[in-house]
Formats: sequence, C-alpha cells, structure tokens
Amino acid sequence: MNQLDILIPFALPPAELARDLLRQCRAPALAMLLGRGKAAAAPQAHDPFSRALPHEHWLAQRFGLPQPEQDSSPAAAAALMRGLGHAPQDGLWFMLHPAHIHVARDHLVLTDVAQLELDEAQSRKLFDSALPLFTEIGHELVYGDARTWFIRADAWSGLRTSTPSAASGRNVDIWMPEGPGELAWRKLQNEVQMQWFSESLNEEREMRGQKAVNSIWIWGGADAATAGMIQPGYSACYGLRGWMQAFGEAAVAGAAEIAQGSGHRLLVLDTLIEVALAEEWGLWLQRMEELDRDWLAPLLDALKAGSFDAVNLVLTGADRLAHTAVTRGALRRFWHKPSLARLSA
Repeated sequence: MNQLDILIPFALPPAELARDLLRQCRAPALAMLLGRGKAAAAPQAHDPFSRALPHEHWLAQRFGLPQPEQDSSPAAAAALMRGLGHAPQDGLWFMLHPAHIHVARDHLVLTDVAQLELDEAQSRKLFDSALPLFTEIGHELVYGDARTWFIRADAWSGLRTSTPSAASGRNVDIWMPEGPGELAWRKLQNEVQMQWFSESLNEEREMRGQKAVNSIWIWGGADAATAGMIQPGYSACYGLRGWMQAFGEAAVAGAAEIAQGSGHRLLVLDTLIEVALAEEWGLWLQRMEELDRDWLAPLLDALKAGSFDAVNLVLTGADRLAHTAVTRGALRRFWHKPSLARLSA
C-alpha cells in the first residue's frame, strides 16, 4: 500500500495550555487532516514518570527493538553504534551524551542535550580528557559523534536509565539510573564532572555565551546482539536524526520528493521537541505553523492528487499519543469541518 506515516513529537500541547495555544494556532492543513481523518483509537495515555517519551516508545516498538518497560529507556545503543560505523561484536553497551546540568532552587536540572551546540573538535577534546577515567576501571569508551559516545558495561545489565529528552528540564534525581551498576555509574559520573570542571574549553564556551559541558548522561543499554534486530518495515525513512539514526540511514527529501515515492514510508518532523522541552510556547506556535506550511500542506495536496492511498498521523505529547488515519476518500467528507480539536486533551 502506498502510504505515509508522519510522526510529530510534541504536536499535542499540555492539557492546561491546549485551549489557548490552539486558539492562536494557524495550521489549516493539519486541521483538515485531523477534521476529515479517522482516529485510529482513543489517545493512549503514558505514565508522566516513564523513563522514555511516547514517541520514543513508539519508535522502539515500530522498529522491533526490545520493548522497554515504563521504568527504562529503549535498548538502542548497539543499533546506533552500528549506524555510526562501530558495530559491536559482543558486550552490553550504553549511550553517553556530554551534558549540561544546572542548579535550580533546591535541585539539579538537566538541560536538553540538543541545545549544547557542541562541535566535533570540542567533543573530541572532552572525550580524550575523560577516556583515562573509563580505561582505569576497565570500561571501553567509543566515540560516535560530537553528541553521542558509547560505554561498554557488561556488569550493568538491568540498569534502568532515562532518555535525555524524558529527563530534560526536570529534577535529575528522579531520572538517574537505578539498579545494577548504579553506584559505580554515579562515581564515574562524578569523576568526569571533576575532570571537566577545570577544562579551559568550558571557560571559552561560557565567554561565548554557551553552556558549560559539565556532566554526562547515560541511557539506552543494549546487548550487542540487538544491533541486528532492527526491523525496518518501511520502504524509506525521512527525518531520522539523533538517536533515531539507530533505525537506519534517513533519506534526504522535501515534501515533493516524498510524494513521488512508493511503498510504506515514514517521515519524522521533530522540530517541536526542543521548544516544547524548553516550554517556549510562542516558538512552538511558530514552528507548528512552519510545519503546516512547509510539510503538511504540500503532503495534503499530494494526498488529494492520489500520490498516497493514506496518510497516517502519529502525534505525541509529554504523556500521550494519538493516531489519525486519512484517506483520499475521507477528504471528500465536506460535512466534517477542519479542526485542531483533537490536539487537545
């Protein structure tokens, strides 16, 4: 079947803000798709204290990763290593992100790792500085890219970790790893923090108005065998960035090129994540309208023209997920008014 799944993380605003935001939101293409489409099922509620966000759970399930419980993050490390050219042969691997943790009134808060603006040279310098700390205690450390490294820790099987997006903006005590290896990890994390405290690189970053890289975040523990367990299920994927690269190389294309393809395809539109985690709702409105203009409007036109048999919207928020299926025939149901009401709780 010639269809397109569109995943838009954080398209569902917080319930307490939804009415005001949707009153201001100008997204006519999305309103048409939601108003004429059919909800595949009732919106799925997610535990707000889950260690992964709804779209992260959905992706892990869709691509066949070992499905995490609510108290752990998707087992994606080994698959992402393979995607970055470091296919592990054996062992238990976790992802590491250089991070910034700041002091709030009475607790520590993790900043969204996507906001660090860490380039390759800076990341390499920090990696080389931290490497001896890992080597001394027998942990292999592998450089993936500027934002993602990997640690082998075979004895930490069962360690429950949180994705950085799930923990961003919150008290890190609630989201810190728990289980086998917990104390060893905290000791290692503290040693890295002390090592980086005196790094001239951080002084230079702060002089430029950038956040200091003062910690590391661990998550996504996976046995090396999971690197070969990915089940694509799509003829092409677009917009896979960050840890989503674990699911394969993303094709680069605009809406017009996507409409010319065939088969069952996936498009991830992730530009709302950063502003939603930062609770910048004015920017959320701006980016929602940009997504509607640049992506959803031309894809809606392509659906009307018969380029797709169906478009399936997968919209998520911080604690829920909703599916809407839209066929070409459904667009002719003129008695169903375009509406963004389904974005509200």
